[in-house]
Amino acid sequence: MKPEKLLMCWSGGKDSSLALQAVLKDPSFQVEALLTTVTEDYERISMHGVRRELLLEQAKAIGRPLEEIRIPIGASNAVYELRMKERLLRHKANGVSRVIFGDLFLQNIRQCRETRLAEIGMKGLFPLWHQDTRKLAEDFIAAGFRAYIVCVDPKQIDPSFCGRAFDHAFLRDLPTSADPCGENGEFHTFVYEGPIFQKALALNKGEIVNRDGFWFCDLVLSAASLLNINPARANRLTKAAQ
Repeated sequence: MKPEKLLMCWSGGKDSSLALQAVLKDPSFQVEALLTTVTEDYERISMHGVRRELLLEQAKAIGRPLEEIRIPIGASNAVYELRMKERLLRHKANGVSRVIFGDLFLQNIRQCRETRLAEIGMKGLFPLWHQDTRKLAEDFIAAGFRAYIVCVDPKQIDPSFCGRAFDHAFLRDLPTSADPCGENGEFHTFVYEGPIFQKALALNKGEIVNRDGFWFCDLVLSAASLLNINPARANRLTKAAQ
């Protein structure tokens, strides 16, 4: 039998990476494309604030086609849903019936996704659903994934967490009120290396700024981006670039 065609709702962060990794291990699935929402004019991943060029290089490094759902600055949820619906219907016509999400435990978010998909005759796939988030965070690090904190909600955690590496020290320093995976919106990440990557992205950290009540760390590609090297050396180069 042919593998089932799937789409991945892709943010560029750790939960998306773990969900994609889980699906790629199953030969009965075939991921057709990564779908990411990009804000026009800003040319950045919506909400996460990561530059579009990093998203493009990330998809290349993973080896999966990328499709952008482009929305205007200040777009309403209705605009987002319309553009997402148009893209999903295009893929449905080509035999895709399910979309992968990296959601962990927020039932209202899952229900909303499933309701919207059901309206067009599609379904969701949630590989990480109800898994222990502390264990997921630890497993992410142990598997060799590497990521930076690119967005912080200062109402939930201190702005000083913005720009830090997602590592054991970060998890130790998080307040007990914060979810280790940031599922409540405490923070967002951008992944630049890991087992689903064919190459590592070499990044430099730029300025950290406050925009619209959130703190963002600007990441830029270094001249040594997309190095196909062993993890130890890639880690040394990334630290040197900081």
